[in-house]
Amino acid sequence: MANTTSFRLPDLGEGLPDATIVEWAVKVGDTIRLDDALVSMETAKAVVDVPSPVSGKVLKLAGEAGDIVETGAVLAEFEIDPSLPQRAEGQDTGHHHGPPKTAASHGVGTQDPAPDDKVVASSEGGAIAEGDGAQPEAKSDAGGARADTGTVVGAMQSSDTVHSEQASSAGGVKAMPAVRALARKLKVDIARVRGTGADGVVTMADVKQAAADGSAAPGSTGSAPPPRAGEYRVSHDAPAQDAPRQADARTALSASGKPMRTQPPSVSASGQPEPLKGVRRNMARVMADAHAKVVPTTLSDDADIHAWAPGNDVTSRLIRAICVAARAVPALNAWFDGDKLTRTLHPHVDIGIAVDTDDGLFVPALRNADMLDARGVREGINRLRAQVEDRSIPGSELSGYTISLSNFGMFAGRYATPVVVPPCVAIVAAGRGRHQITPVIGGFESHKVIPLSLTFDHRAATGGEAARFLKAMLDDLALPN
Repeated sequence: MANTTSFRLPDLGEGLPDATIVEWAVKVGDTIRLDDALVSMETAKAVVDVPSPVSGKVLKLAGEAGDIVETGAVLAEFEIDPSLPQRAEGQDTGHHHGPPKTAASHGVGTQDPAPDDKVVASSEGGAIAEGDGAQPEAKSDAGGARADTGTVVGAMQSSDTVHSEQASSAGGVKAMPAVRALARKLKVDIARVRGTGADGVVTMADVKQAAADGSAAPGSTGSAPPPRAGEYRVSHDAPAQDAPRQADARTALSASGKPMRTQPPSVSASGQPEPLKGVRRNMARVMADAHAKVVPTTLSDDADIHAWAPGNDVTSRLIRAICVAARAVPALNAWFDGDKLTRTLHPHVDIGIAVDTDDGLFVPALRNADMLDARGVREGINRLRAQVEDRSIPGSELSGYTISLSNFGMFAGRYATPVVVPPCVAIVAAGRGRHQITPVIGGFESHKVIPLSLTFDHRAATGGEAARFLKAMLDDLALPN
């Protein structure tokens, strides 16, 4: 009887109950070797390449590109080939059953157990041979009780058990998952990129250079490798009459390699339901959790910036004003535990900056904002935005902030009721600046103002504290520099 094994989807380090299939590196009937790339999965903040736990023949795959697979569910089944390399018995595979679902949860904020540049993922799920009697692995408690690790918008729970994913080889190309995600976004055929990293690994810089010079655009002339499984390439040289055939041939993958929407944004609604995936799926969960746990109250006012000298950066000034207000009224630069009714006031100011993307909302943390000057703030924001855009931002930078800022006014809108995500106590939102007639001695003047909205958890702070916090911001924003 053939020796078969099932491989279950591990917890990919997000603490989320599922992930979305982006692209299979194999198909049923293929032979795969140990640690070769099996599938790319999209989580809340990254596209992760999942390696094969065994060498053997692929008997079954869980679904197609765009399908959602629950953590711990069977991802693939294999027939083990004893003539090919296998992991030694007792050797850590990096794929294990995690703790039972009833195990006590640990929370946010401990240090990354593997402080390096590798992708770190906890190991819920894994390779399980039928009847192998595998026991749940023990958790390390060396650093004490773990706090909530956070994800994209707020904080979700995860296990403490981790494994590291290094640059994987799929289609003959060695690259980290974040590099593959960037290549898809920039529409770069990663198979055409010359890797300059160790052992020929394709780096972020290689992909960006290829995008800049156009040397690796999909469909460009030259000896192109065959399309990968599930991939459909559109030739820009195809005659117009071939367009209907190409449209019919499209798969669930877009040209960038990401799962396609049910309908593009430009198409009117058809009534067809579309499951949320990745970042948006996590955002929906976190928003529902915040709605259930927070008692929100919002104060609004206008900051008069008529006295500003030329060259002031709006976002930098808003961040400085938050830091000034946090020193004056520490109650809003705090965390609140609603279950234990405890409050933690922070001596430092780590500001969560809301970053809007097509994939959903990210909130990276600008650390020690109260210690930065205007230039340092701008450089920090630019770095965080760049890391969010290419999906290379570490998970540690998406949690642990002490107060949040949403500058939605760069698009539209005047006032808002922004959502406070536990354990934070407050969030500041800045609307679109406008001019308004202001009475002055001797008549009236047109002054530019920035609408501000401050939402706070009324369980942890009083209305007076919130009003004094907002007043401190208004006073600082009124200064010329």
